[in-house]
Amino acid sequence: MNQKLFSKDFTLVVIGQIISLFGNAVVRFALPLYLLNLTGSSALYGTVTAFAFIPAILLSPIGGIVADRVNKRNIMVILDFFTAAVISTFSLLMDGGNIILLLTVTLMLLFGIAGAYQPSVQASIPALTSQEHFMAANSIINTISSFASLIGPVLGGVLYSAYGLKPVLWVCVVCFLVSAVMEIFIHIPFQKQSSQGGIWKVAKSDFAESIRFIRKEKPVIGKTLMVICAINLFLAAMITVSVPYLVTEVFDLEASQANRLYGFAEGALALGGLCGGIGAGVFADRLAIHKSGNLVIACAVSVFPISVSLVLFSSGIINYMVLTVCCFMIMVFSTILTVQMMSFIQTETPQNLIGKVIAVIFTICMCAQPLGNALYGVLFEICKGKESVVVLFSGIVSLALAISTRKIFNHFLEE
Repeated sequence: MNQKLFSKDFTLVVIGQIISLFGNAVVRFALPLYLLNLTGSSALYGTVTAFAFIPAILLSPIGGIVADRVNKRNIMVILDFFTAAVISTFSLLMDGGNIILLLTVTLMLLFGIAGAYQPSVQASIPALTSQEHFMAANSIINTISSFASLIGPVLGGVLYSAYGLKPVLWVCVVCFLVSAVMEIFIHIPFQKQSSQGGIWKVAKSDFAESIRFIRKEKPVIGKTLMVICAINLFLAAMITVSVPYLVTEVFDLEASQANRLYGFAEGALALGGLCGGIGAGVFADRLAIHKSGNLVIACAVSVFPISVSLVLFSSGIINYMVLTVCCFMIMVFSTILTVQMMSFIQTETPQNLIGKVIAVIFTICMCAQPLGNALYGVLFEICKGKESVVVLFSGIVSLALAISTRKIFNHFLEE
């Protein structure tokens, strides 16, 4: 076990993540935008991106099972090479054939690769760093992801508008090839596990083992998972739905101004995630897990000014400023909470189960988000003219979650 954080191997993982995630952010921005520009259909755009999300949910648990049975370094290398091959194939075929089908298949493959890739990265952290560095290591990985989400679409938009789609795709191919070659030189400690039966029997057995561990052997992890899912369902989904809806449909703003301000609001969300990731690393020693309820309280408290502003002010700009600042703060606190929860799970999970457990958590949390999006879509539709009620509902539920979180971890410490 490496006693220092930035060992050679962890540093190579970090650099590989920087290159790979930037390439991923750029291509996942450029391809849907190309589809929208090509067809002009928002319905088709929404349908294709929804289909693209399905493989990420399905392949995440498989990625976790594989991460515990195969050298994690090899998974990263193979998937980066495969991603480069997928993008190259799309670039060569895009001028002929059914472009809609080709785009849909390509996006599904890219999202599926991402779903299988991330459990390997998260599961490699306990193997490359000592336990006291888990928070800092997770903070670094989370910060890179947030920074890629912030800069990737901006860079992709500039390159796409200036040079078109193909040059953007070839830049991304180079990114993934460089990342894959670099990852070849990473050494991640690995102990092969015994397996009996065929691949499906092994997969079923491993998945059942991870569920049993979460539910019975370490029920605190199961409760932690429920907290994360509830936050995705009632808080993260509210932010996802409310920001574009309120800015473009509810606030008293001109259409062109609303679209521009919505882009700035998305940037503020990404910046909040970036600041939260950095903050989790800076304050790692002070972030005790039993105090995580305080972070949920901070998220909930940041929701209420949005509701109050909607009631008191008719000015679109004032409401927009309040919404943007509050969403930025929510992202800061929720990102710190995410890093803290992930570090706790890594600490409490044995090495031979870490990949599977993280994959199960990713999968269930990913399922909660679209359910929450659908819920708030219906609530905002029902409460037209009274959007403050929907936002207030989210804040109240989040406060209840904070109380539950405190109880869970206080009980864990007592045990």
